[in-house]
Amino acid sequence: MNQYLDLFLHYLAVERGLSRHTLDGYGRDLARYLDFLTDGEKVKGPDEVTPAVVLRFLGLLAGRGLGSRSRARALVALRMFHRFLIAEGHARSNPTALLEAPKSLRALPQTLSTAEVEGLLAAPKGEGALALRDRAMLEILYATGLRVSELVGLALGDLQLDVGYLMTLGKRGKQRIVPTGEVARAELLNYLQRGRPALEKGVGGGTVFLNRSGRGLTRQGFWKMMKRRAQQAGIVKEVSPHTLRHSFATHLLENGADLRSVQTLLGHADISTTQIYTHVTRERLKKVHGQFHPRG
Repeated sequence: MNQYLDLFLHYLAVERGLSRHTLDGYGRDLARYLDFLTDGEKVKGPDEVTPAVVLRFLGLLAGRGLGSRSRARALVALRMFHRFLIAEGHARSNPTALLEAPKSLRALPQTLSTAEVEGLLAAPKGEGALALRDRAMLEILYATGLRVSELVGLALGDLQLDVGYLMTLGKRGKQRIVPTGEVARAELLNYLQRGRPALEKGVGGGTVFLNRSGRGLTRQGFWKMMKRRAQQAGIVKEVSPHTLRHSFATHLLENGADLRSVQTLLGHADISTTQIYTHVTRERLKKVHGQFHPRG
């Protein structure tokens, strides 16, 4: 069974254009799965895998303490893997075809209130290069809903600030154009004019956001910065870069944006992915109703 893993990962990288981060995640899930098949179930070929076998594997993950999101991600990898085996003629049936993801996968994403967002955006104080950078990054992230990989990957050539837009490459190399809004545009221009030159040491290439060494800021570097700024703002929730992306989408819908527009801004290929945010707004409305209605 292990002979198929490299073929599948090569297919994902070359033909599907998935990112290294995604490939690493799928690779870990599938390596664990194949070890289970060969060592635990003594499976010798793809057509020996049954739905019951897959369910036992998912049960094993639950027993090891993996949450529903991790198990659902693993099931996505398994589905893609078995579809690939069929398409390439290595198997005749897909044992994952009728399996459902854990229901708790539909748990609502963590979001910040408008006041919490305002506090976070105001946390980087001062006119130093790093403060200017951090304000610009947080403003851009909230104004555009970019993924963190898209944010740190921005190049100077991606910016069209004279017309208030930027370009980004999303999942599977899909390019989209996203408006920045006036506040984020102003903060970004301020950073480019006064902050970035102080960080530039000739090693960052055309990357927009640089670290102290003059190189492009990494995803991990941005996550640490955001966590520190959230603490400075007094936010007690667990905050990640995706929290601002979730908040971006939720606040748009709460203020009347249509779902299709939010889908386009987020770069979702399928609108069903975007629909989770309608549940967020409904849950918030229920809380407001219960808090303020006389018979709530």
